[in-house]
Amino acid sequence: MKAIAINGTSNSGKTTVCEVIIKGLRERGYTVGSVKEIYSPDFALDPDLSEDTGRHRASGSQLVTARALHETDLLYQVKLPIEEILRHYDHDFVILEGVADCNCPRIITAHGLDEVKERLDGRVVATSGVLANEGSAELLGLPVFNALENPAALVDFVEERAFEPLPNFDPECCSQCGYTCRELAGRIARQEAQRADCVLDSQAIELVINGVSIPMVPFVQSILTNALVGVVQELDGYKKHSTIEVRLRR
Repeated sequence: MKAIAINGTSNSGKTTVCEVIIKGLRERGYTVGSVKEIYSPDFALDPDLSEDTGRHRASGSQLVTARALHETDLLYQVKLPIEEILRHYDHDFVILEGVADCNCPRIITAHGLDEVKERLDGRVVATSGVLANEGSAELLGLPVFNALENPAALVDFVEERAFEPLPNFDPECCSQCGYTCRELAGRIARQEAQRADCVLDSQAIELVINGVSIPMVPFVQSILTNALVGVVQELDGYKKHSTIEVRLRR
């Protein structure tokens, strides 16, 4: 699953850019999901605690599912980390509107140069939105895409630059590639590194919980590997360099 984030101020063209990208990718045969960040502190689906799902929430349900004829809504009672949200997706691409804490490439929408500078970091690969109406092909060394006048060019760019998001581990836990997760994401976004440079892509041991692979920093991998091999090598049938598979049902 590849992802790209669209970030910018209100009314700078974020949603329009997302619409163009989603529509363009779908027309090319890809499966596409999206995440929309809501900044209003009072936002809630079905906020009336006296009716429908609100009564479930008021009673203490921590995960409420609203199931209708043409829609299913999962209502968590907490803001989930973006990594956990993305585990719900198995699409070719996921477009993240307003999401700034995902280690994937970012496109900044803005009204002008100052707004771009405020949001600029190593993961930013392009600009778009209202400022694209000025006709510039480049800004601060970044390409400018007019989503309405040349949507194909924007979709081409996303198709080329989006990649599977990196995790967001504490630098003290990993950094075995030589960079923090955010720094490596920036290098991949700028095509100075490859997604495969993340050491977690070549894990010696894989932990799968309910069908979902859980990334582990090298230190944790070593603990599990040494503990498992230490037990298994004492059993009959063990051979050095054997493939070991353990299934735990609880």
